[in-house]
Amino acid sequence: MHLLSKIPVISVEQMRRWEQATWAAGRSEQQVIQLVGRLLALRILQLTRPGDAVWIMAGKGHNGDDARAAQPHLVDRNVLLTNIEDPRQGLAEFSQRLHTQGLHRVRWIVDALFGIGLNRPLNEDWRKLIDAINVCGIPILAVDVPSGLNADTGQTEGAAIKAALTLTLGAPKRGLLEAPAFTGRLEVAPEIGLVSCPIQAELNWTAPEEFAGLPPHRTSIGNKGDYGHVAIVAGSLGYHGASVLTAHGAQRAQPGLVTVFPQASVYVPVAAQLQSAMVHPWRAGTPLPKNCSSILFGPGLAAEELPETLKEDLRSLWRTSPLAMVVDATALDWLEPGPAPDGAVRVITPHPGEAGRLLRTSAKEVQAGRLAALRALSKRFCDCWVVLKGHQTLVGRAAGDVFVNSSGNPHLAQGGSGDLLGGYLAGLLAQPDWRQNPLLAARFAVWQHGATADHLAETQVNWTVEDLAQWLGTIRP
Repeated sequence: MHLLSKIPVISVEQMRRWEQATWAAGRSEQQVIQLVGRLLALRILQLTRPGDAVWIMAGKGHNGDDARAAQPHLVDRNVLLTNIEDPRQGLAEFSQRLHTQGLHRVRWIVDALFGIGLNRPLNEDWRKLIDAINVCGIPILAVDVPSGLNADTGQTEGAAIKAALTLTLGAPKRGLLEAPAFTGRLEVAPEIGLVSCPIQAELNWTAPEEFAGLPPHRTSIGNKGDYGHVAIVAGSLGYHGASVLTAHGAQRAQPGLVTVFPQASVYVPVAAQLQSAMVHPWRAGTPLPKNCSSILFGPGLAAEELPETLKEDLRSLWRTSPLAMVVDATALDWLEPGPAPDGAVRVITPHPGEAGRLLRTSAKEVQAGRLAALRALSKRFCDCWVVLKGHQTLVGRAAGDVFVNSSGNPHLAQGGSGDLLGGYLAGLLAQPDWRQNPLLAARFAVWQHGATADHLAETQVNWTVEDLAQWLGTIRP
């Protein structure tokens, strides 16, 4: 299977050490600035069209130098450059240009006023300038860090740019993950001319390039028996659509076979909407298919009256089954701490509210310490893998590396989105190649799910979860 490289989430001090190691190796700051300028220009060109205006707001430090180095590469764009050393004068020039040149052709403002070195409160003049930029209505691309944001803590130094997109350099800084209201969409430019990163961290960023060559190649003589059989226990009265979406998600992962076990009360509508998936009503003690290789338990099991035996079946499978098992949605509340068979793959996929219930705390507390919450969940449930969903979903377990997902957008906040993800992940884990590396399977499933949403957001004015089901699995890194 694919070997993973890692992009650590680092502190400002660690970034400085990385830079010093680069200068000691004989590379110059100017070389790095020129490469950053080209990479920044490439991203701006992707976001704009010929003739569009791009307004660069550049400070006097290296952050401003990075943005100024982009200007020669912005071909066929109308580049406005405002160099700002004095904020009062900068505000006057900004206001004048707004009134004389208008906003209708300015597609992006490039924020390069302050870099990661800012660690002091901004004076009133700087705060006024930043506030004026924030309210002008033009989307902002921040270079490395939104100006005014402390790159270590995620707190503002009195005021900070509210970026739609932050292109951070080398590796993400810790504070950027703590301040999504200011960073907007976070992207990383890892190859900026520095030496190989000497930093190791427990939290790591996910780059799409890590999934190059996935899914794994299938041989010409393969048959459906080679690619596993996923069993899905999902769907109850009032929630039958969850089992249908989950099945579609599993099918998009292309296991050999999919069998869905809804509650008997919704067997007919579920069976009527599925063609290639097999459907059987779930009853107490229902045996799994003999060739089953993974199980998904939970989506759509939210009806008020469910048989207690359903919960008992879940707990028994979790404790005793050697098969790969994913637990999602309502079924998460039925889990009990305890061991699982050695070597058996176990995955839970809570959102912050579900995680809070499992940890006897609140969603707010989970969000305030997501990494700690993930570790605690894994420890509580037999060192299982945890997909802690939400903005920048985390994937990991009690010890070892934890990965931050880089794909996705707010349009994923639709009912059924998580059902698709659970089905897709279970469909991957049904297959022998993927089951050998459950961390990679979970990371790829989460990234593919988010990347599909990003593709839809770029190509359609609006989209539904049914559209997500249609496109899931088609995005190439």
